[in-house]
Amino acid sequence: MTQIRKLLTGAALTVFAAAFAHGALAQGADPGAQMPSQAPAAAGVAQPAPAPQNLTAPGPTDPLVQKRNADAQANTEYRQAKKEAKSQYKAQVKDAKINRKADRQAADYEMKSQMQGQSAQQPGGSTEH
Repeated sequence: MTQIRKLLTGAALTVFAAAFAHGALAQGADPGAQMPSQAPAAAGVAQPAPAPQNLTAPGPTDPLVQKRNADAQANTEYRQAKKEAKSQYKAQVKDAKINRKADRQAADYEMKSQMQGQSAQQPGGSTEH
């Protein structure tokens, strides 16, 4: 258990040191170059925000990568269109069910009213042949 702890601690320290060294190298070897840019901000003078950098790579030149990207975009568009069509279909089915239910209720009401009207016209219940 202690060996694993030492190993993990050592690995974490190594990663931290590598990240620190990478950050120091990325800022530049001349620490004096950073001082003038930091001094006006410390004095209360507002610095303009740095221009946003485009972090995405330019379009790939490999035709296979271009085809893969185009296929992925086409698949995404197809799925979106399919989902939209499915939702429209479900809405149509729902509306049709509501209309069918209303038609059935209207037909039942009409049939019941006709049945009551026939029984009122023939109080004796006799039928003529």
